Amino acid sequence: MTAKNWVPEIMYEEGTDGASNLPFIQVPTEEVMPKLLFIFESRQTEETEPGPSGEELPIFEWDLHQYADMAILKETLRTELYDEVRVSLGLQPLAEAAAAGHHITQNVRTTLED
Repeated sequence: MTAKNWVPEIMYEEGTDGASNLPFIQVPTEEVMPKLLFIFESRQTEETEPGPSGEELPIFEWDLHQYADMAILKETLRTELYDEVRVSLGLQPLAEAAAAGHHITQNVRTTLED
């Protein structure tokens, strides 16, 4: 049974000892990773407004962004459409990216063998 009010929390690993800066979401056992995340971008403007005590408070602009799970898109979209999505995000088409990754892996292996 899943909790109907579960809200994913984006977290970061603590420490400055070379730990990854990639965020993560701790998913409870009874839940699944969200297929889509909604995240607000908040930017301070150069404008202010009076606060409750008359102090100047900065005004922020809020813009909603949506982030989709690329694994879901890969599973459900035609290869050509998935590649269009990748290219629109600044990535290589999947076959090109895989070939480049294979080339890098081969170079690393060659270097380690020497």
